[in-house]
Amino acid sequence: MKVITTTIPNVLIIEPKVFGDERGFFFESFNRRHFAELTGRDVDFVQDNHSRSVKGVLRGLHYQIQQPQGKLVRVVQGTVFDVAVDIRKSAPTFGQHVAAELSAENKRMLWIPEGFAHGFVVISDTAEFLYKTTDYWAPEFERSIAWNDPAIGIQWPIQGEPALSAKDQFGKSLVDAEHFA
Repeated sequence: MKVITTTIPNVLIIEPKVFGDERGFFFESFNRRHFAELTGRDVDFVQDNHSRSVKGVLRGLHYQIQQPQGKLVRVVQGTVFDVAVDIRKSAPTFGQHVAAELSAENKRMLWIPEGFAHGFVVISDTAEFLYKTTDYWAPEFERSIAWNDPAIGIQWPIQGEPALSAKDQFGKSLVDAEHFA
């Protein structure tokens, strides 16, 4: 595995070592020991999630204000534009974001630690998105920040309005959202 640092410390792009030939490919998508060596974090993933979405669907920006989740995300079919927003009020990078294109082709993963809001938009016809979390889903603590908040300034690679869930249509601005200390 290879780690690519981003403009926000601890948000990391991870490129697995892929072994391929005429039969196909193989790669190790997660190894706890290697992950700890590369990130400095010995995490205990407790839940795996899998979503499928069509082009133009935007999911996010989500986080849990209690039981915060670290996420290791990747795409197994299609392509997404993936975003992590720092919502740790005491961090020097508060309100800043990191974005990466994740695809089945590039096999990149993004490590998003606790204290960040996360979202993605599908830029291929369809995409299947997998992610591991460090805590369980707790809908009572789930929050959503507006995908188009100008204070964050994400340049989503879409034309027009994305397809949003009802929850995401009512995401709060960064200034009005609950933050981490």
